Amino acid sequence: MADKRDYYEVLGVSKSASEDDIKKAFRKQARLYHPDLHPDDKEAEAKFKEINEAYEVLSDPGKKQKYDQFGFAGVDPNYGAGTGGFGGFSGFTGGFGGGVDDILNAFFGGGTTRRANPNAPRRGEDVEMSITLDFMDACKGCQQTLKIPRTENCPDCGGTGAAKGSTKHTCPDCKGTGTIRVTQNSPFFGQVTQTIRCPKCGGTGQKIDTPCPTCSGRGRVKKTLTKTINIPAGVYDGAQMSVRGEGCQGINGGPAGDLYLNVHVKPDPVFERRNTFDIWTDLPLTFAQAALGDEVSVPTIHGPVHFPIPEGTQPGTEFRLRGKGVKRGSRDEYGDHYFKVTVEVPRGLNKNQKELLKKFEDSLEAKNYKKRESFFDKIKDKLK
Repeated sequence: MADKRDYYEVLGVSKSASEDDIKKAFRKQARLYHPDLHPDDKEAEAKFKEINEAYEVLSDPGKKQKYDQFGFAGVDPNYGAGTGGFGGFSGFTGGFGGGVDDILNAFFGGGTTRRANPNAPRRGEDVEMSITLDFMDACKGCQQTLKIPRTENCPDCGGTGAAKGSTKHTCPDCKGTGTIRVTQNSPFFGQVTQTIRCPKCGGTGQKIDTPCPTCSGRGRVKKTLTKTINIPAGVYDGAQMSVRGEGCQGINGGPAGDLYLNVHVKPDPVFERRNTFDIWTDLPLTFAQAALGDEVSVPTIHGPVHFPIPEGTQPGTEFRLRGKGVKRGSRDEYGDHYFKVTVEVPRGLNKNQKELLKKFEDSLEAKNYKKRESFFDKIKDKLK
């Protein structure tokens, strides 16, 4: 007993290690020294026993507390103290309350988790696709004809997997459960009983004498469904739409999965969407329109809108048209349309036009250029 190593040292963790850290350390050590990986290796067998003993204590909060306080005497009756102790390692599946057993089954196969009825109705798988929409179609809604790849019940056998004129019956090996229990001899633990998938029926619980030639007995086939989908107004770039019931067909009478559409929207040369439901555009004006004012036609996704431009409008001025943006989902509400004024300076003037423009410029006074006058006033103040 004097040769026993500290349990924390055995697992390679500190006393402050969390439950997850202790479990991870045990998994790592168990992989290295499991007797099934080292048959007839007494040293590996001893190390594995030591690892399990350490984990059995440190994974139990009560035993861990006693061990931290009293050492081995707190958990091993051979030291004459404590009420804990080990019941040996025979009958491994019950001795540790299932904790160690569950971890080792994850490594070395088997498992004792009860399977659901393999022939119960199951929901079909979802299908995910990407679609690309024109800008206006995304704003106003449209219809898209899609080719949807999905899995359906075989049309020849109706999903049973059995050829016409043939039937399927309960698997005689697993009695329809899809699993069987097998007992194996372990050099360290003796007999270990595990639950595995039935090899005779592949876990389905049913046996097919004559498989359907179309689906090779699987009962399922891959098909491409052509379907017209309604795209609602207001869908945006990066959105994901769901269409219920258009995924793969259900199994054993279960409901169909859903279709998920990842939406990409092409950019538009005129319009830009901001804040999802608002539209922005630049509106070019001539110098005369900006100076004198004018009624202009503003393009929107709903059609042109006449708008009065005030006299003396400056470049960069923004205006808003309420309710001329994108529809907000199913509600009868819309975002707004914003447009920003740009003023285009004329180029390619002829001689007469230049003379007229020069006369016009000469007729102006400082008060006609408030920004220019303010700018030079600030410069004068700085140069003083």
